[in-house]
Amino acid sequence: MKLGDLKAALREHPDKNVGFILPDGDPVPADFHVTEVGHVIKNFIDCGGTKRSTETMVLQAWVAKDDPDHRLTAGRLGAILELAKSVVPSDDLDVEVEYEGCAISQYPLSGFAVEGAEVKFNLAEKHADCLAREACGLDPCGGGPAEAQGKCC
Repeated sequence: MKLGDLKAALREHPDKNVGFILPDGDPVPADFHVTEVGHVIKNFIDCGGTKRSTETMVLQAWVAKDDPDHRLTAGRLGAILELAKSVVPSDDLDVEVEYEGCAISQYPLSGFAVEGAEVKFNLAEKHADCLAREACGLDPCGGGPAEAQGKCC
């Protein structure tokens, strides 16, 4: 989901509470706070020697130990995103949510649904991948070594 899509969803439902649903279907506790809004640029070289760059907008969701009455509304999150305009250069950036369950993880936003008094944003899984499959002798369509996998495309 792009930042512009997130902002539009928040504008449509300003009085509803915001919720995040983890990929396994469990919700992030309802009393979470958005403690950071960031523009993340990752410059790197893949294992085949190709220079690459990615950009995302990251929301950090944090749950306080003693704040059971805290609820973030869509209008309030929208206002937080407006404050972040000076550090987030584009509404065309993909949005990820950083959340600490057992470990700190980042989850791409994949969509949303309005259910009762809440706008629930779905979080998707994020996976590692080899970006230079052919240079590494791997099947370009996924899986292991090309010799063992055969042609899949």
